[in-house]
Amino acid sequence: MTSLRSDGRDVVVTGLGVTTAVGQGKDAFVAALLEGRHAFGPMQRPGRLPPAPSTDATAVFLGAEMGEPSLPGSITARSVRTASLSARAALATLHEAWHDAGLDEADPSRIGLVVGGSNVQQRELTLLHARHADRPEFLRPTYGMGFMDSDLCGFCTEQFPIRGFAHTLGGASASGLLAVLGAVRAVQSGEVDVCIALGALMDLSYWECLAFRAMGAMGSARWADDPAAACRPFDRGHDGFVFGEACAAVVVERADRCRRPTPYARFRGGGRALDGTRNPHPSVEGEVAVVQAALREAGLAASAVDYVNPHGTGSPTGDAVELQALARCGLAHARINATKSITGHGLTAAGAVEIVATLLQMREGKLHPTRNLVDPLDETFPWVREKAEDCEVRTAVSLSMGFGGVSAAICLEKC
Repeated sequence: MTSLRSDGRDVVVTGLGVTTAVGQGKDAFVAALLEGRHAFGPMQRPGRLPPAPSTDATAVFLGAEMGEPSLPGSITARSVRTASLSARAALATLHEAWHDAGLDEADPSRIGLVVGGSNVQQRELTLLHARHADRPEFLRPTYGMGFMDSDLCGFCTEQFPIRGFAHTLGGASASGLLAVLGAVRAVQSGEVDVCIALGALMDLSYWECLAFRAMGAMGSARWADDPAAACRPFDRGHDGFVFGEACAAVVVERADRCRRPTPYARFRGGGRALDGTRNPHPSVEGEVAVVQAALREAGLAASAVDYVNPHGTGSPTGDAVELQALARCGLAHARINATKSITGHGLTAAGAVEIVATLLQMREGKLHPTRNLVDPLDETFPWVREKAEDCEVRTAVSLSMGFGGVSAAICLEKC
């Protein structure tokens, strides 16, 4: 278990960008959250449907698919033509965060980029393999770049003047939050003055959906006739996670060099833990360790935390373990909701999306509802349930857990 230690530099969040199925852009996103507006239904993208037509309900995968990302006019048609959905979402999201933080005036050599996610373009690759199975000689040369995760770094740095560094960071469903922690560490160390963390859109194909369902992680066909009821974090009727396309960007920088008059929040502490397992089974000990590491670095008592944005996927085992960990860490008093009940599980993007959700709720002074929380696993937690509620949040903790025993936590304080 490790924690991130500051060398004295104050790090603040100065820009946000988000693209999801419930809205592109932070204003549309927070409006959807506070209204509890979802976009769940049978997934229809090519490559996510069964290879052959089927009327079998078990072949239907529920999820939340976004509309076409709205790209700025500065992105050339040539760039878009060979860009995957993950890349288009990344460019749209980064554009919002870049201008939100006012980075046009920043020194490009002092800007870094950490892309959270690995194997994020699986659906595009599946379609490409099928298209060229009988004529591989016609495969585009760009495939030699597109199958690598670093391709997203190339797309982003080609369109935006980021010249400090760029790399990817994979931690399964903890990738987005780990990217934010990595960006913070790069600024704290002095490697760069500004760093952008991008939680990349994981574009699942039919094969990944099949595997997730087979292992019991993704929801079954139980709610095939009622998609709106399928995503149920922390409810006794939960049936596994429901996928939601998403991408988010968080800009962090040195407080003494930011251009934004009032940053969204100050980074107080973060932590990472590893359970030493290949399996997706959650660990109370690992989750307790990572929360304690974040609070220790933040110099905060658990009683000082106002709000927790949990991992909360709807997993039959993961939800219960997470509540146990929060209770053991002394956080059972903090207000709690589940962002994935509205957005679905963005996998590699989830941690970054939920940090954006946390910061926007802090800004609005309101907490969004938790959809489908009819019979909570633990009634003693102060849940935000059917409707948004007013709440002044000064300090918040956000959590992410990934396959392979990866856990991550971050503590943020409103500026």
